[in-house]
Amino acid sequence: MRIVILGAGFGGLELASRLSDAVGDDLDCTLIDKADAFVFGYSKLDLLFGKTSAEAIRIPYSELAKRGVHFRQESIESIDPEARRVVTDLETYDADALVIALGADYDAAATPGLDAGGSEFYSFDGALRAHDRLESFTSGDAVVGVCGPQFKCPPAPSEAVVLLDAYLRDRSLRDAATISLVMPFGTPIPPSPETSNALLERFAQGDIRFVPDHRVTAYDAGAKQLTLDDGSTMPCDLFLAIPVHRAPEVVVASGMTEEGWIPVDRGTLATKYPGVYAVGDVTSVGTAKAGVFAEGAGKVVAEELIAQIRGADAPAPYDGKATCYVEWGDDLVGRVEVDFFSGPSPAGTFFEPSTVITEEKAEFGATRRARWFAA
Repeated sequence: MRIVILGAGFGGLELASRLSDAVGDDLDCTLIDKADAFVFGYSKLDLLFGKTSAEAIRIPYSELAKRGVHFRQESIESIDPEARRVVTDLETYDADALVIALGADYDAAATPGLDAGGSEFYSFDGALRAHDRLESFTSGDAVVGVCGPQFKCPPAPSEAVVLLDAYLRDRSLRDAATISLVMPFGTPIPPSPETSNALLERFAQGDIRFVPDHRVTAYDAGAKQLTLDDGSTMPCDLFLAIPVHRAPEVVVASGMTEEGWIPVDRGTLATKYPGVYAVGDVTSVGTAKAGVFAEGAGKVVAEELIAQIRGADAPAPYDGKATCYVEWGDDLVGRVEVDFFSGPSPAGTFFEPSTVITEEKAEFGATRRARWFAA
């Protein structure tokens, strides 16, 4: 079976790793990504606040040593889901099983003024630029604002304002600044009222203003002013943005998307095209857009393909469960376990921030790096 995986993020790496561990040298798997290195999404907050260097958080794909997995750093130019054919800038690939794990792209241009005056911190390069702007900020109104209705890692905006509060306190600048968070949700973490209440208490302790049920639609750096989706405005000297998210253009051009994302069977992650699957942020599966959910989906597709190779029974369906870590400042991390599919609505269980969970988060990254890259 020729397996081609597009995208080497959480979903693609988990899928390739599980296939390799199960099938070994008999595996024929091609993993394609335009980047030369993997970066954990949460590491970009460390980059933003100067807790680490750019090189320290990059894991080069050249380190990938999984048996039967061939990594190709190439740009995908077209996808034909009916033929299961992929054309890159260097090669054409035909697959028996094709998996789309390309995530979501960022569209800063969709928010007027963002490119010129603000800083998105969700991409690697964006976090570097945002850090430079943050270093020169000494007073005024700082706003972390969400620009689109859907975005990766729902806790990240809340983490950003909490860490910004700590960052400014450490530099004796907190009294000279205001901090606000603009989000399109009524609470910070809708599936978990307990987590949301704890975050709102943390906001109150840090004098952080929470602006719910709104998105940022424009930024005027000259006037130092944000415009929200209801036409109201906010003063803003430092704008740290979560940009509009979209499916990659090559995916849209393939005809696979509906209402912006790839629809899939919730249990199997199969698309309407035979032999074609999609996992992670590029889909409309119904979970939050976050790496840990992509990882869970990648596991299910791996088990399905392994079952096909071995002629075994189909695996259990994707359960929509994952654990998210939440930075709390002062080197403390909390945890929320979220279940999107078991009940009538998503639910989450909160675990109070502690040094134990801080260590657990570090172990989370270390174990995945070992599993995904080591032979």
